[in-house]
Amino acid sequence: MDLSGTPALVAGGASGLGAATARLLAERGARVAIVDLDGDRANALAEELGGEAVAYKADVTSEADVEAAVSAAVEAFGGLRFAASCAGIGWAERVVTRDGPAQLQPFETVIRVNLIGTFNVLRHCAAAMAAGEPNDDGERGAIVMTASVAAFDGQIGQAAYSASKGGVVGLTLPAARDLARQGIRVCTIAPGIFDTPLLGALPEENRKALGESVPFPQRLGRPEEYAQLACHIAENGMLNGETIRLDGALRMAPK
Repeated sequence: MDLSGTPALVAGGASGLGAATARLLAERGARVAIVDLDGDRANALAEELGGEAVAYKADVTSEADVEAAVSAAVEAFGGLRFAASCAGIGWAERVVTRDGPAQLQPFETVIRVNLIGTFNVLRHCAAAMAAGEPNDDGERGAIVMTASVAAFDGQIGQAAYSASKGGVVGLTLPAARDLARQGIRVCTIAPGIFDTPLLGALPEENRKALGESVPFPQRLGRPEEYAQLACHIAENGMLNGETIRLDGALRMAPK
């Protein structure tokens, strides 16, 4: 897929990995729709990118919100060819705490945002792509989802987060197989420890220690590196049904 002129949508696109992806897509000539729960930040980024960038406020867990955002992007661009799903949240709690069993509500919320929200974006974007005309290779689109190394190396306290990201990994291959007949590819990126807003509240010494736990390079991942891989997935037509770890050979310890 040639990204120049390609209509693209980034869910969770106003900050972190999503914002970096939106910026790189725009640099490569794509027409970008930034979809985020924080409408003000989404609008600010669209204004920064200029050109044909647009912004829509949406909660990825809302059927109506995502359907409306995708429909608006299709109307603005005349179609949809690429989507990146980057919206997500975290929660840390042991299965049994000093006060008893873990809270159920936070677990449900993390699953709803990270897994159900990802599927909600996937299904609406795929339906929009399926309505388009295929290119010379028979491709109608490509979708990138976001998991985490926690899907494989979940740490103590990460039951909810790891379960949600493991669900995204499990979704990848069957979604790619489901959508093969429409010429739509699906891949997932599983980042390691990245310098995103989720880590922004940590003291600098903690952030440095986290970076040094990565075998090589011994630093936090940069959102731009996630964006580079997302764009490469769009451009490489043989990448399909795969989850790619992006972690500098990190394997997470229990804690």
